[in-house]
Amino acid sequence: MLELDLTTNIGGFKISAAFQVESGIAALFGPSGAGKTTLINMLAGLQRPDRGRIAIDDTVLFDSAHGIDLAPEQRRLGYVFQESRLFPHMTVAGNLYYGRRLIPKNIASVDFDTVVDLLALSPLLDRRPKTLSGGERQRVAIGRALLAAPRLLLMDEPLANLDAPRRAEILPFIENLRREFDLSIVYVSHNMDEIVRLADQLVVMTDGAVVAQGPVDEITARLDLRSLTGRWDAGAVLSTTVAEQDDRDALTRLSFQGGELWLPRLDLAIGTPLRLRVRARDVSLALTPPRDISVLNVFAGEVVEVGEDDGPQVDVLIDIGSPLWARITKRSQRELGIAPGRKVHAMIKAMAVDRNGLS
Repeated sequence: MLELDLTTNIGGFKISAAFQVESGIAALFGPSGAGKTTLINMLAGLQRPDRGRIAIDDTVLFDSAHGIDLAPEQRRLGYVFQESRLFPHMTVAGNLYYGRRLIPKNIASVDFDTVVDLLALSPLLDRRPKTLSGGERQRVAIGRALLAAPRLLLMDEPLANLDAPRRAEILPFIENLRREFDLSIVYVSHNMDEIVRLADQLVVMTDGAVVAQGPVDEITARLDLRSLTGRWDAGAVLSTTVAEQDDRDALTRLSFQGGELWLPRLDLAIGTPLRLRVRARDVSLALTPPRDISVLNVFAGEVVEVGEDDGPQVDVLIDIGSPLWARITKRSQRELGIAPGRKVHAMIKAMAVDRNGLS
């Protein structure tokens, strides 16, 4: 468990943030200037807060009240920055071995070959950083951080400087880190697609303060956070399991707490857990069970909350066994009498589900 409670003032910008996260991947999310990087730098020991406390399990990294402030190298935290920050005069192998030099003598080393295989670095070992693509450099940076045997891995928007193909290349490697090394990660990002795919817990920041934290599916279901989590692309996160592969129609059936969802075929084994995002703009509502329609996914539910918006549209939170958002016009809301407690049927086209958000 990571426990953090810090206060500091940097050039008139105040950060006052507190949260606790369990093992897994915790995403630190918020707009630019929210204080995310400053907070993660204080966690790493690169910046000193005015007051507060940082602890990982039973190890206290910083405690202003008791005069504890471990140096960065004593904290045993791996750090992957936006830029790879590799040593240009070293080969890839040299950069990786540098990480191993940072391991304290009483800590077991991480197997070099395992890291190289996991990150597909074997063909790169004799090359120098300037000859690598951006995605390759970030894979090496991740490997160097892993080989330092960290108790926690910090990643500060590691994909921000990569184009879409390179981001798609790196994401599966990050997904595999936790499973292969049983390693917890604090992942800083302002990209909700990355967070939906990677994170278990979500910590939302704005103006130097933590305004919400909890499981990703719970936080993304909150209408009051739309201004921070992104209104246009807002949607519900569903935790599902692959239940069936329909070869005849090239469809995959997913089961989740709200029922079953059909998608175009996914090349995944039965029983594979899968998290996906259903955008509010792709959900339609009906008051009666629809008949003779092409939409495969229809869920009975109840309206929980209706947002307050100045424009022609309004967001509606529906309980179908799991939270689901729909975005409808205010005219439809008025004519259908959409209000908390109203029974509705939510319709989701199979082709509309955000397959980029699959994890």
